[in-house]
Amino acid sequence: MNLTEIIGFVLMAGAAAYVQTLTGFAFGLLLMGAVGISSVMPLRDAAVIVGVLTLFNAGIMLTKGWRDVLLPRLVLVLWSSLPMLVVGYFLLDHLASNSLLMLRIVLGVVIVVSSLPLIKPPSRDTAPQSKRSYLFFGALSGIMSGLFSASGPPLVYHFHRSSFSYVAIRETLVSVFALNALIRLAVVIGDGTFPAPSYWPSLLAVFSVMAGTQLARRLPPPLSPVAMRWMVFVLLCGSGLSLALPALVTILK
Repeated sequence: MNLTEIIGFVLMAGAAAYVQTLTGFAFGLLLMGAVGISSVMPLRDAAVIVGVLTLFNAGIMLTKGWRDVLLPRLVLVLWSSLPMLVVGYFLLDHLASNSLLMLRIVLGVVIVVSSLPLIKPPSRDTAPQSKRSYLFFGALSGIMSGLFSASGPPLVYHFHRSSFSYVAIRETLVSVFALNALIRLAVVIGDGTFPAPSYWPSLLAVFSVMAGTQLARRLPPPLSPVAMRWMVFVLLCGSGLSLALPALVTILK
């Protein structure tokens, strides 16, 4: 990476962290979408860097909030997400090695679909959610984590339908993200596909992630929650379509 690409990635990571702090998710999706559009690095390497940044950010958050984690739900989610994470990782490896255009289409579709709950957030349900539902959404989360280090959307949707407190939901989700990122990093190292040293300067984005998180807490935009959700929806849809449509046109030619 040259200096311009490093600066660009660091700024994109800070912006994604800012949005995530306001909305509760979208860090990985926004950053992967921005990388896909700008081509500052290969998507496979970007997923590793995003995972490291997610692990770092989650570690900071959990130093104070780990006591609020919903442990039984966390175990259920991990039971299905961790095996599917490995499946998602090797699917990414296959697509990155054999069809980069298809990889861009998959990422674009995932981003667009994941943005849809922003239009109509899930309504809370006082009835207890079944164990199978946690296993199902955990599996979806694991696949997305393995593919793009973006395990949030399925679980954010599912947990926010529950009657648990916002703090408990947030800390449980952060715990899932951290553990998924840690296991994915172990798989990457074991598979020998950690990014080349030329991409390591992108890890400087830990500072912009910290700055973006603090900025969102202290200086949120003067927008209503509804307007904020629509803005993020447009950002996600725009990036997803920008990735998927050109690749789809090229394949269909």
